[in-house]
Amino acid sequence: MTPPPKTIVFDLDGTLVDSLPDIIASFQYSLTSLELPTPSDAEVRMLIGQPLEDMYAHFAPAHVTTLCAIYREHYPRNFVNRSRPYPGVIELLRTLRERGYKLAIATTKRTDMARRFVEALGMMPAVDHVQGTDGFPHKPSPDVIHRALAALGAEGLWMVGDTTADILAGRAAGLRTYGVTWGNHDAGVLATATPDELQPDLARLLAHLPPLA
Repeated sequence: MTPPPKTIVFDLDGTLVDSLPDIIASFQYSLTSLELPTPSDAEVRMLIGQPLEDMYAHFAPAHVTTLCAIYREHYPRNFVNRSRPYPGVIELLRTLRERGYKLAIATTKRTDMARRFVEALGMMPAVDHVQGTDGFPHKPSPDVIHRALAALGAEGLWMVGDTTADILAGRAAGLRTYGVTWGNHDAGVLATATPDELQPDLARLLAHLPPLA
């Protein structure tokens, strides 16, 4: 019997892609369009990684449904205004695939939105599966990781992310965890989740993943 492919699971926003400015801008646009108080960039950033509904509930609980609809119309028209893969990400993904690993994205974005975003950035050929969170528990629950691995029939090795929720989800899924500090949570916050690796970029990940025989 052929063994399942060995797979690395990545979060998307703040891990592979520097997308926070476009997310924050669309989030604020929705509130402004309803003439509601607009939170600062820092206030929004604290909540990124949570489901969109939960983020809006923090600021305007009576308007969550309308705000989400505005965001989901506005964001795809503006989600590559400033968003770009972090330096070295495409090269790292290419190297891991050359070494024989499968690559999955597991994100709190809805699957349709996540795939449109990855495609718009030209990254779809660099990964094997994009899994969003659609009607099941979000990170730190491991559900999105389990679904990504099931879609590939794969064995997960590492979960790579930029928030404590990513690290906790990875651990709950039985994976080793790699926290990268260039995204939403800084080193001090990420350290509270005790990842196996805590690094300022993704370079050290390659040291753990030699070519497969």
